[in-house]
Amino acid sequence: MCPESFKNPVEWSAANLPDSTHEALAFLEACRAEKQWTEEKFLSRQAAVLAGGWVPTFEELEHGARMAWRNNARCIGRLFWPSLRVRDLRHVSDPDEVYVALLEHLAIGTNNGKIQPLATVFAPADADGPVVRIWNHQLLSYAGYEQSDGSIVGDPKNRDFTREVMRLGWKGGGTRFDLLPIVIQKRGEAPRLYPPPTAQALEVPLTHPQFSWFAELGLKWYAIPVLSDMNLRMGGINFAAAPFNGWYMGTEIGSRDLGDANRYNVLPAVAKKMGLDTSSSLWLDRALVELNAAVLHSFDKAGARIVDHHRASSEFMEFTAREMKAGRAVSADWSWIVPPMSGSATPVFHQRWNDLQSLPDFISQPKAWVQFGDL
Repeated sequence: MCPESFKNPVEWSAANLPDSTHEALAFLEACRAEKQWTEEKFLSRQAAVLAGGWVPTFEELEHGARMAWRNNARCIGRLFWPSLRVRDLRHVSDPDEVYVALLEHLAIGTNNGKIQPLATVFAPADADGPVVRIWNHQLLSYAGYEQSDGSIVGDPKNRDFTREVMRLGWKGGGTRFDLLPIVIQKRGEAPRLYPPPTAQALEVPLTHPQFSWFAELGLKWYAIPVLSDMNLRMGGINFAAAPFNGWYMGTEIGSRDLGDANRYNVLPAVAKKMGLDTSSSLWLDRALVELNAAVLHSFDKAGARIVDHHRASSEFMEFTAREMKAGRAVSADWSWIVPPMSGSATPVFHQRWNDLQSLPDFISQPKAWVQFGDL
């Protein structure tokens, strides 16, 4: 017989356990199976949860963050989830220390262009909610300056955040590609504004393998997408500040960031340079292909890791095959998994999945300036 403190949870009454405890127990079950824990280790960790004193070990935190990437229904690049490196900074909540750690994250993750999947996990939420928040959606992003006529200079996606940081006192250069500052806020304190991470940002100027004029468009993009405003939900615990990154799929930049009509909307300029008749059909398609070709060419030339949408789709199918072999259901949002260019030419187009909302996961949360305010 097991000691009383090592009882298996099926012997406990689950009726009065909070949802967070159920989440923690389910997470430990996954760890036992996937990490091949001994029964003694599993029951010991289980007892800690049931006693209300469970603090995840680094092993649990690391595996939880990796599972969160594996479960994220919107990510096509999940084949590489076991390679995610995790930095345990749960003891850090001071904004100055968080900022230094974010600069380190950018340097480590960028890895001189050989992008390293990386998550940095700061202080967890407590009974009163998040302890610290990063306001930025991504650690690197470009300002969107609203003009008097309603037009945007820069990235329209970042109009609201640009307005907020300007209200806090930031003055940008007013160009199309100004890196935004970083804003960090600890609960109960005013938000702190920090300089844009220009020294840590690897930015790639865009050129084309055939069109010499392409450089005249003055386009560029940053090499590493570090999502910084999502909540890592793991074992019933919320980590509201847990920035993480993989690497880019080319169409994320070419088709969406630069190509979308409500973003940089550069396709008309590309088409004009190509001499295309914009009154005819398929001019957008032709311009879009060349824009994406420029992105892939430029990143390759700069030594910055990137993947094209055909390879990414094949890798996702390999991911689904491995998950099925492991006996795990795949959670996926078809509208996010299918690339925004040549979707029907990729194998993911012909599949059907459901967003299972599996946990752990990286989950959207309210904007920090709405949740915390500026006090």
